[in-house]
Amino acid sequence: MTEPTEIGILKINSRLSGLDHLRSLAILLVFMYHSGRLFPHAEWTNKISNFGWTGVDLFFVLSGYLIASQLFAKIGREQQISLREFFIKRLFRIIPAYSVVVAIYFLFQSFHEREALAPLWKYLTFTQNLGLDITTQGTFSHAWSLCIEEQFYLLLPLTLVMLVYFNAIEKGFIILILLFALGIFIKLYAWYSLVLPLQNAEGYYLNWYKWIYYPTYSRLDGLLMGVSIAALFQFKTNIKDKILMYGNQSLLVSVFVLTGASFLCSNLASFNTTFFGFPLIALGYGFMLIGAISPSSFLYKFNSRVTANIATLSYSIYLTHKFIIHLTQENFSKINVNKDSTLMFLACIITTISGAFLLNIVVERPFLELRNKILLLGKAGR
Repeated sequence: MTEPTEIGILKINSRLSGLDHLRSLAILLVFMYHSGRLFPHAEWTNKISNFGWTGVDLFFVLSGYLIASQLFAKIGREQQISLREFFIKRLFRIIPAYSVVVAIYFLFQSFHEREALAPLWKYLTFTQNLGLDITTQGTFSHAWSLCIEEQFYLLLPLTLVMLVYFNAIEKGFIILILLFALGIFIKLYAWYSLVLPLQNAEGYYLNWYKWIYYPTYSRLDGLLMGVSIAALFQFKTNIKDKILMYGNQSLLVSVFVLTGASFLCSNLASFNTTFFGFPLIALGYGFMLIGAISPSSFLYKFNSRVTANIATLSYSIYLTHKFIIHLTQENFSKINVNKDSTLMFLACIITTISGAFLLNIVVERPFLELRNKILLLGKAGR
């Protein structure tokens, strides 16, 4: 997930409000999608959840932008990228809460929301998204997006360090274009060789998810969109200043693009979604990101304690929401609350936020404080 707003609950930083709104939207979409696809649910929620799978794509755009912006800023100031500092930040931000959730899943089978888990080594190496079979490894399957982001966090700084070393940072845009093109060619191969031959067979949808939806090569659109925006804003400041004058217009364009994408992707496991839907969704959320960080837009100006707090908890919510929904429905149904009722839906929201808050307090915050101390000691020792 995205680099979260590292602020305490109930505190607001107006500079980050636009991004907080987007984080909140992303986790809401993911929550609605999973609750509507994997669990009994109130029928009215279908109107919101059908396009909820794109919440992950919004997270990808945010991650690409935020991480690349930090690295590009150092390059712009002609400072050396510290791989030690970068990886310490990622390690203490991602691994502690993730490790706790992995341990819970492997220690307590009652927490499993579906059939079974992927092998432990795939979670520990962040390769669970490769060859993922959701019919037999459906529990904690949503870790696939974390795997892609961790792979991205590894490769991006190493690539930038190499470009700086060879004084070729200006050629970075060529690499972005090549990565977009490479993703298209690999998807073409996967579609025509691994998916399309089974179009009329029982395993078609499984193959589409396995070879198109989950692999890293198919889901780079959002991350590369975020990186492209970060690069444009860092190295082409004259263009950036002009673009940021039209924040609300960017949000309006985003709505139109995403609306078109929703119709294009009405059949998820399709050619249209694979080759046009993914990049179009990335583009739509790219415009939304530009709008959110534009001082001229209403999203940037609007401060909300609600979205600030949800943004802070978004990573913990993402990690835990599926097993919390599962446990909530299993236990509340014993006191005659229907699993497909609005009351159950509200109960799942409350328990999910409560569980995420607990994980944030007990695990995330202490490790972030430890991380900051380690980084300060490192600077003091120089």
